[in-house]
Amino acid sequence: MEVTLNGYYTLILATLVLLLGRFMVKRIKFLEDFNIPEPVAGGLVAAVVVYALNFIWGYSFNFHQGLQTATMLMFFASIGLSADFGRLKAGGTPLLIFTIVVSVFIVLQDVVGVAMASALGLDPLLGLVTGSIALTGGHGTAGAWGVVLEEQYGVVGATTLGIAVATYGLVAGGIVGGPVARRLIKNLGLTPTPDNPNPSEVEKLAAEQSLYSTKHSEDSDHRQEEMFEKPDNIRLITASSTIETLALFAAALAFADIMTLIAAGTAFELPTFVWALAGGVIIRNSLTIAFDFDMFDRAIDVIGNASLSLFLAMALLSLKLWELTELAGPVLIILLVQTFVMILYVYFITFRVMGKNYDAAVLSAGHCGFGMGATPTAIANMQAVTDRYLPSPKAFLIVPMVGAFFVDIVNATVLQIFTKLPFM
Repeated sequence: MEVTLNGYYTLILATLVLLLGRFMVKRIKFLEDFNIPEPVAGGLVAAVVVYALNFIWGYSFNFHQGLQTATMLMFFASIGLSADFGRLKAGGTPLLIFTIVVSVFIVLQDVVGVAMASALGLDPLLGLVTGSIALTGGHGTAGAWGVVLEEQYGVVGATTLGIAVATYGLVAGGIVGGPVARRLIKNLGLTPTPDNPNPSEVEKLAAEQSLYSTKHSEDSDHRQEEMFEKPDNIRLITASSTIETLALFAAALAFADIMTLIAAGTAFELPTFVWALAGGVIIRNSLTIAFDFDMFDRAIDVIGNASLSLFLAMALLSLKLWELTELAGPVLIILLVQTFVMILYVYFITFRVMGKNYDAAVLSAGHCGFGMGATPTAIANMQAVTDRYLPSPKAFLIVPMVGAFFVDIVNATVLQIFTKLPFM
């Protein structure tokens, strides 16, 4: 029996999935320690339930695709709207060098994925899924490119595989980053910093919850209010600022819609979500450079993160887990090789190019995090290292900027080139 759900019911189920994921991440330490996103935790449970309903009673579900597409485009527009090229100046030469190092690795990751997939008798396009689409790109990019590969290239199960690979990457990136950095630091002759028996309130709060952490504390919000004595100085997300920010999103999506129509059938034909990202970049930097416009980054982040959460919840509800049965063995082999390549690259390339010092070791831990998983994993890796050794302001400046948006711009460009190659 086929059940079709309209946008209202799709949205209700998506929010229930998010609430389930939030409950799981709070209660299950493994999910918290490895920064598994709440939509992924709840969504995988929902996907198993959908699979069971199909296997036992023959039910299949069709969810509202328009809502899923809109939230996906909103997420990629948020990446573009956050990509302030003026921040390159703040990061200086190390930021540019690290971006190049990461870009080279993205190409290597796709070369390894495509080569391994071809050697194992799989569609080379699945090599991109087990490459930078899901690993460097994460769940959002996996869901977006999965739809493109299924609809335009006929790759069955690309979305389901991408979500599974991205989840593996989060765990693997969290596991390998710390040990690699500690080995590099040990080679430098540094020893762990002794624990402070009397940490300050700021240090306690920093240890409990960071901007990118999934760790939850019952009293962290209360103590945070105590620490900030002048909350009026914080720019609040109001109805007015939300409307202004939504207007920017609407402009980016309109740009994406127009460019998709104009570029159709030409050499510049790109997936709509890539145009949404590009539109956000153009709007952001045009307004800030030409008109000195004050971008409200926090509002952009809130809307973008909410859109990503809803998109992932709906994408995971739509998963067809039975499509992965025949791919499990070959894909696991590719992922193990990709993990080994990641370790070798940061050990012999990232660390050495970035200066062969303590900051370079912390950057290497961060690269493992978002090279296999996502920016939250990168931040968690670096925090684990700096909590044990020394602070690294340089690493905490560079990694969020590269991992949050520059890497997505590079990844979209590299993937577009790969899909146009004659042997794909």
